[in-house]
Amino acid sequence: MSEQGIFDFDEDGGGQAGLLTDLLSRAERVLVKKLSNNDRDWARYANKHQAGVYIPAEQREGGFFPPLEVKPRKDPDAAPIREAWFDTLWPQASGDERNKHTRIVHYTSKGPETHMTRLPKECFEHLSPASFLMLGRYRQGEDTVYECLTIDSASEEADLVLLQLDITPDFLIGEFEPAEVRAKEQDRVLDFAEELIAAWKAGTIVEFGLARAAMPKTEELAGLARDRYLEIYGLNSLDPFAIERPGNALREISRSIEWDMFRDFQRRERAVELVRIVLGDAPRDMTIADIIRQLINELPRIDALMLSASQQRKSRAGSSYEHHIEAMLSGGKIPFEKQVVIEAKKRPDFILPSLAFISSGEVIAATGLILSAKTTLRERWKQVEREKGERRLYLTTVDENIAGNAIQDMAGIGVQLVIPESLMDTKETEYAGHANVLTFRRFCDEVVQPNLAVWG
Repeated sequence: MSEQGIFDFDEDGGGQAGLLTDLLSRAERVLVKKLSNNDRDWARYANKHQAGVYIPAEQREGGFFPPLEVKPRKDPDAAPIREAWFDTLWPQASGDERNKHTRIVHYTSKGPETHMTRLPKECFEHLSPASFLMLGRYRQGEDTVYECLTIDSASEEADLVLLQLDITPDFLIGEFEPAEVRAKEQDRVLDFAEELIAAWKAGTIVEFGLARAAMPKTEELAGLARDRYLEIYGLNSLDPFAIERPGNALREISRSIEWDMFRDFQRRERAVELVRIVLGDAPRDMTIADIIRQLINELPRIDALMLSASQQRKSRAGSSYEHHIEAMLSGGKIPFEKQVVIEAKKRPDFILPSLAFISSGEVIAATGLILSAKTTLRERWKQVEREKGERRLYLTTVDENIAGNAIQDMAGIGVQLVIPESLMDTKETEYAGHANVLTFRRFCDEVVQPNLAVWG
C-alpha cells in the first residue's frame, strides 16, 4: 500500500480534498484542532475579545511550534509576554493572504492562555461549528514550512479527515505523525492480507470472503455495537431512564463503537473485492506486467468499488441511528410505531405512542409526538417540516455542526432539537441558549416520562 494511497481523498486530487491529500503526504507532523466558537468568532464579528485561535499549553510547549521567547518590554516589572513568530502558508486564502507572518503569544499575566494570531480572516469567517484547523509541518530545503488548512465540519473533507486520522467524536486537539498513521493502517491489514493471499492461492477466495469479510446487515451491525456498549458499561438494556446521559450513549454507540466495527468490516470486504477484480477467483501464474495490465483494464471497476465504499458509509449511518433509537425506546418501555405511513405518503421515523393515538381527535392526542432521527442534518432538517403537520415534532441528531441561524429557523417551524448532553455543554457547538434545543436526558424526563401513563 503506497503512502499516497492511504491519504487519497478524491479521484483527481483537486479542490479541498487535493489540498488535504498533498498536506498529509508531505507533512512530518500534523496538528489538528476542533475550533471552538471563539476560535471562529474573531473572524465573524467585530470587537471580539479573542483574536485568533486558542492553543493549549500542552501543544504550545510540545515542540510543534517554534520555542517562545520573552518579548522585551519597557516596564521591567511587567508580567512577561512570551511569543514566537513563524511564517505560515494558507493555500485556501487569496492573494497576499496566502502567506502570513503568524504569531503565537502567551500573556503570562493571564495564566496559560495562548493564542495563534495574524491569520487570514477569510479562512475562518464562514466555517460551521466544530470545524477543524489543520497545521502541517515539513522541511523544504533549509526551511521549516507550516502549511495550514481550515476544514469545514459540514464538508465531505471533514468526514475524510476523521476517517483517515482515526479522530474520535470527542476529539478536541491532537498531534499526528502521518508516517505513523500509515504504519498503523498497514499493520491493521497485514495479518488479514496474509490470510487473503493464502485463500486466493488455494482457490477459495470466494468462500473466504463470505466467511471473513462479509459486511453484516445494517441492523445486525447496529446490534453488535449495542451489545458491545452494554458489555463495556455492565448494562442489561439500553434504558434511557437508567442511563445518566442517554444522548451521549447514542453518540458513542453510533459514532464510535459501531463506526470502528464498520471500518474493520469494510476494510476486509474492500480488500477481497479488489483482489478478485485484479487477480480473479482462480489461482494462476501472473507476472508483474500481467498485474499492471489487469489494473489498467479494470480501472472502471476499481473506481466503482472505491465510490461504492464511500456511498456505503453515508447510506448506512442514518438507518443505523434509527435502529439505536428504536432499541432505546424499547429499553425504556416507551410505546412507539416506526415508519408508519401517514397522510400524503409521509413516513416519519417514529410516532409516540402510535398513529391511532395522535390521530384520535381527543384532547390527550396532543401529548403524542413525532420523533425524527438524523445522524447528520446539513440541509436535510428541512425535510421534517412536511412530516410535522400540526403535530409536535422532535428531531434527534448527534451532529455537531449546526449553526445558530439554522437552529432558529427550526424553531420558526416548530421543530424541537434533541441532542447528546455533551453537545450542549461544549464550546465547539452553537446549541446552547436556544429554547428549542434540549438534551436527550431532558427529552426523556420532561417530554416522554410525564406522558407514559396516558400513552399506556
